[in-house]
Amino acid sequence: PVTKAVITVPAYFGDAQRQATKEAGQIAGLEVERIVNEPTAASLAYGLDKKSDELILVYDLGGGTFDVSVLEIGEGVFEVKSTAGDTSLGGDDWDDKIIDWLVEGFKNDNGIDLSKDPMALTRLKEAAEKAKIELSSVQETEINLPFITANQDGPIHLLKTLTRSEFERMTADLVERTRGPFERAIKDAGVSVADIDDVILVGGSTRIPVVQKLVEELAGKQPHKGVNPDEVVALGAAIQAGVLTGDVSGILLLDVTPLTLGVETEGNLFTKMIERNTTIPTRRSEIFTTAADGQPEVEINVLQGERAMAADNMSLGRFKLTGIPAAPRGVPQVEVTFDIDANGIVSVSAKDLGTGKTQQVTITGGTALDQVDIDQMVKDAEAHAAQDAERREAAEARNAADHAVHTIGKQLAEHGDKLTEDEKAPVQSKLDALKSLLEDEDASPDALKSATSELMESAQIIGQKMYEAAQAEASAEGTDGEEAASDADEVVEAEVVEEDEE
Repeated sequence: PVTKAVITVPAYFGDAQRQATKEAGQIAGLEVERIVNEPTAASLAYGLDKKSDELILVYDLGGGTFDVSVLEIGEGVFEVKSTAGDTSLGGDDWDDKIIDWLVEGFKNDNGIDLSKDPMALTRLKEAAEKAKIELSSVQETEINLPFITANQDGPIHLLKTLTRSEFERMTADLVERTRGPFERAIKDAGVSVADIDDVILVGGSTRIPVVQKLVEELAGKQPHKGVNPDEVVALGAAIQAGVLTGDVSGILLLDVTPLTLGVETEGNLFTKMIERNTTIPTRRSEIFTTAADGQPEVEINVLQGERAMAADNMSLGRFKLTGIPAAPRGVPQVEVTFDIDANGIVSVSAKDLGTGKTQQVTITGGTALDQVDIDQMVKDAEAHAAQDAERREAAEARNAADHAVHTIGKQLAEHGDKLTEDEKAPVQSKLDALKSLLEDEDASPDALKSATSELMESAQIIGQKMYEAAQAEASAEGTDGEEAASDADEVVEAEVVEEDEE
């Protein structure tokens, strides 16, 4: 049985709150070995206790509260210089924004207020949280809640697509609310942003891309992302417990993966999954999709290294996920998960979210490179940084152009009849020009970007015509419905009264 505990508390807890926390542990039958500040535990989990004379900023956005702390490290001692926060701001607020959006949309579409239905609200809450999590790794997600309610005509289903951009728009005020405490913590610590050496993210809500973007903007540097933000404080507490008990094996948890791990993606790009020097054990998942229509399988090439292009890194192994149902490119969702245990053994799995089919490979000794080799790979990456950046830019520009050709070509094929020849001609011309440019292997990234931009701009007419057609159809249906209703009620005076009077 567990008899001893290290308990973490927010940095802004006073003595009375700390004592109450300790007494609560004792009442539960635990011998409380130490009360540790959450930002201190987070810093410890990242191995920052090994550094000296540094300033660390911990950005903690949890489910219900938000706080920012500035710590100073010296000789293994952590001192909290300042803390600021908002105790009524957290991930639940992001969920509530999605719920409000769903309720409002459903009310407009069906005339029913789901906020009055406790059972429906429970399902909406679960769906909102799931959508929020998915939008951290994909650009859009489908919210599907069959039989959410019913009326006299029978059951009604809820089916909505939420894009990341719409989600970011509706939650922009929440993200902005974290700016004030951030700036206040810096000011209270008597330092400037430039003085901050490391930024740490804590709490599951820091996975939201726009939150990470704001932190990077405010701090002027990339925050650490190596440890699971949900577990980083608990991991730090576990390390502190190991130190207190003299259990040396506990300290081994601070072992790190020596080189970045990732997979090859379209255009020979190296997409990083787990950055070098990430504390292990660790686990990371990303959603990928297919590059061609009807693609029945994907090959996962597991890579290790620091270069931008896949070919320049070491391949640890390959495996295929087969049996993907035929679908247009970009539709299938394949979740790739990297898992590294405490012994440095890497397991990589790929799961087709549509069928649930999974394939896995375990790479033993894949990261057990000689230190000389590791150092050489890092040096190579530094030496070729500029060249790699150019190659990556070229590959990304080509990928974007290819995607634009596919998307606009498909739209023209499906909705071209809604355009006049004069409207269609410029779009087709830009499309042909970009296709031709893609065939030129020496086409510059700038030329591809420019041609892609011109195509996307000219193609806006397609979307405009699609909406106009949809509105016209809806209007026609509405008129037909009114006429049908009039006929049903035997109201035959429409042709008689007003015209005669005029």
